[in-house]
Amino acid sequence: MNSKDILIVGGGPVGATLALALQMEGVSVTMLEARERAVAHHDQRALALSYGTRIILERLGVWDTLESKATPINTIHISQRGSIGRSRLKAQEHGLPALGYVLSYGALSAALDQALSNRSGVNLIYQAEVTSILPEPEAAQVIYKAGAELIQLHSQLAVLADGGRSLGDIPGIRRVNKQYGHDALVSIVQAESSHGNIAYERFTPMGPIALLPNGPRDFSLVWTGGEDAIAELLTLDDAEFLKRLHEHFGDRVGKFLNVGKRISFPLKLSYLDPVTAPHLVVIGNAAQTMHPVAGQGFNVGLRDAWELAQLIVATPKDVLGESAMLNKYQSGRKTDTQRGLKFTDFLVNVFSNDLVGLSPLRGMSIGLLDTMQPLKQQLVNKMSFGPRG
Repeated sequence: MNSKDILIVGGGPVGATLALALQMEGVSVTMLEARERAVAHHDQRALALSYGTRIILERLGVWDTLESKATPINTIHISQRGSIGRSRLKAQEHGLPALGYVLSYGALSAALDQALSNRSGVNLIYQAEVTSILPEPEAAQVIYKAGAELIQLHSQLAVLADGGRSLGDIPGIRRVNKQYGHDALVSIVQAESSHGNIAYERFTPMGPIALLPNGPRDFSLVWTGGEDAIAELLTLDDAEFLKRLHEHFGDRVGKFLNVGKRISFPLKLSYLDPVTAPHLVVIGNAAQTMHPVAGQGFNVGLRDAWELAQLIVATPKDVLGESAMLNKYQSGRKTDTQRGLKFTDFLVNVFSNDLVGLSPLRGMSIGLLDTMQPLKQQLVNKMSFGPRG
């Protein structure tokens, strides 16, 4: 049995961000990742990064290698199907170089992994499948499988950052789930008009649909709707799918010309209560999963990692993982995570239905937002930087 001061379970972008932030402050960590090394580097899933996330990546020293691979979002166009109301958020009106960026999961993973491999102080263990985490009064017990062997570790502070994939219940922590009964279809599409670095968020009775600029002229598509409706869209040939997309989204970018591979996944709101147990902290999607509307989830998770790193650095080694530190982390992150969960849930509940009389009010509210510069400024600040915005 081995003992580790800081043990991170999960080597994706959130876990790697925490590891790199700690390493830069001279704190040694051990990181367990279930997958093989570099297997995530080819993952083309699109991530929507806030401007605040860019600042974190700059502080970690990896943004310079990522900037050429990221597509800036200079404008966010918000509208409702069947309504003339629309609102536009523009980076230049809020003193920012961009409101956000679209970047592939693989590119971000590769940059963070490369930064970690270039530095000492991080013990990376790949193909390490964690089978249990048990919070205990003196340390967290973590058991992982390496080949046919089970290895047990004790850690003063274990951090679960695996996206919620691997483990079930943890003693002392309750998971709250809300199923939306909706799925999200994601793909890459090309339209007649180039994207002009504009992201589109369009609310429809079926559910929100988003087009995010990705690369020189492509869009990343996120199309949400009922399970049966999304399942049908997956069965269509490309021509029929593109026709349906144009009918559903409208003509703002012209007709859609090409579509890549289509995949879908179920949508839910899920969070842990609390996100800590003795000598254990849960961060990122493992702690809270949000509806993709407004692109909040990943950015909240990266702020989890960054702020936990700052707290670890400021905490004396002999009290790592004890109740005072855990309470401070939970209280410090509570506002950010709860606002993200409530905001995305509000948007889905209010803007994704066809209740009689509600549609004109929604359209009017979107149109009014465009005339209220202080409110737009507050919205941009919160989306970019969380509660400190």
